[in-house]
Amino acid sequence: MQNNNTGRAAGVLCHISSLWGNYGIGSLGKEAYEFADFLKSTHVKYWQILPLVQTGYGNSPYSSVCCSSGNPYFIDLEDLAAQGLLNKAELESCEVFGGDVDYDNLYNTRYQTLKTAFSRFDKHGAEFISFVESGEFDAYATFMALCARFGGSLLNFPEEYRNYNGEAVKKFREEVYETDYLFWQFLQFQFLKQWKKLKNYVNSLGIDIIGDIPLYVAYDSADVWEHPELFQLDEDMNPTKVAGVPPDYFSKTGQLWGNPLYDWEKMAEDGYGWWVERIRKASALYDVVRIDHFRGLDRYYAIPADAETAETGEWLDGPKEKLFWEVRAKLGDIPMIAEDLGFMDEGVEKLRVATGFPGMKIALFAFDGNPDNDYLPHNMHENSVAYTGTHDNATALGLLEKMTEAQFKVFKKRLRAEMKEIGLVLPFVTREEAARALVALTLASPAKLAVIPVQDLLGLNDEARMNIPSTVVGNWQFRLMKKPSRYHAAILRKMIKAFER
Repeated sequence: MQNNNTGRAAGVLCHISSLWGNYGIGSLGKEAYEFADFLKSTHVKYWQILPLVQTGYGNSPYSSVCCSSGNPYFIDLEDLAAQGLLNKAELESCEVFGGDVDYDNLYNTRYQTLKTAFSRFDKHGAEFISFVESGEFDAYATFMALCARFGGSLLNFPEEYRNYNGEAVKKFREEVYETDYLFWQFLQFQFLKQWKKLKNYVNSLGIDIIGDIPLYVAYDSADVWEHPELFQLDEDMNPTKVAGVPPDYFSKTGQLWGNPLYDWEKMAEDGYGWWVERIRKASALYDVVRIDHFRGLDRYYAIPADAETAETGEWLDGPKEKLFWEVRAKLGDIPMIAEDLGFMDEGVEKLRVATGFPGMKIALFAFDGNPDNDYLPHNMHENSVAYTGTHDNATALGLLEKMTEAQFKVFKKRLRAEMKEIGLVLPFVTREEAARALVALTLASPAKLAVIPVQDLLGLNDEARMNIPSTVVGNWQFRLMKKPSRYHAAILRKMIKAFER
């Protein structure tokens, strides 16, 4: 992982949506700058976020209407007001103080506010015209305009609109150009301007941003609509096989994600051009790119499209090293992290070693009693990124609270043994203290980078959990109530100094 920061370092995982604020969801506004200042005060060198994309059904940042889009919900409304696009009363009407993200309310209200801002925006400004004419968001804006007209799904598009390059689509675009089409372009224009400003500020503090690329894209997306030839679809554009993972730690029946699978043979014909461009865009947004479900680039799990669970499927070969040969030849060395969790085998490890990308080590998975567990800090190698947990895990305290007294007693014994193994002395008795010890153990590990989810930094239980895999209700809603305190900053700063990060 090559980037601006070298040597041992610490990071904090906190998605934009989880920032505090007055408008129902975290944004690219002043709270994001305040969070960056908090990180700077602790000597943290990395801020990790989840995908910035516009979400679809289920509100998951791992399922988007366009894999290169920005989430309109993250647009700072106060910045729009400063541009003269919203007045004080309109801004106040969007106020929602505290609580988790209410996506239903956002969907029903936020786009109306953004349309009001768009109605006052100068659509003929040179910068905006240049942005639109670049064509970067043409498919996205047209797709969203069609979704608004025909019910939000590619399946609902009339036959004449199934072909992105068809004459009917061109005529439709012309009909809605000044209204719907330019509205969706406006959202991406505002998002990118605000994101670039925030990223420049974060980088000026000596902090790099780690951003996520989901391996797959959603079926209901501009990506599939624009390039159906790159996916495993039938002649009616329906998936023949879909993505997921077999039964594992997270789910007894596996995870049936439902994303259409890539046609890797077709993608290889132009040197994986679509993927190279995707990584290029990601590297412009982030300083370090984390590839989610990295294992699917070695071999991927293909599930029949009509299956009800992920228990039946087959492993098929992905592009392996060939994809990264093309990326390196065309883009140079892009700093990346391989999310190598779940069902691993020799092929995935071979691919990770060949790329040189650091893999991920999760402290919450370490204490099963196996002294050879790869996630135990004394078994970690330097070219790793250590976490207490990820966005898919229970929080550290949440996991400990679910243990019986007998289970917790065993856990404490194993945790103390591992702390002794690496020379870490930190007394603990309660579950809250054990959760803090897990944070310290992660930071003390040999991994070059250690990333702590903000929930574990603050000692929050599972009410603050971000996501439960294989469920579609109640996820991605966690928000901080306020800026992390000086007390928590002092604790993190002290640990970072003690463990030479």
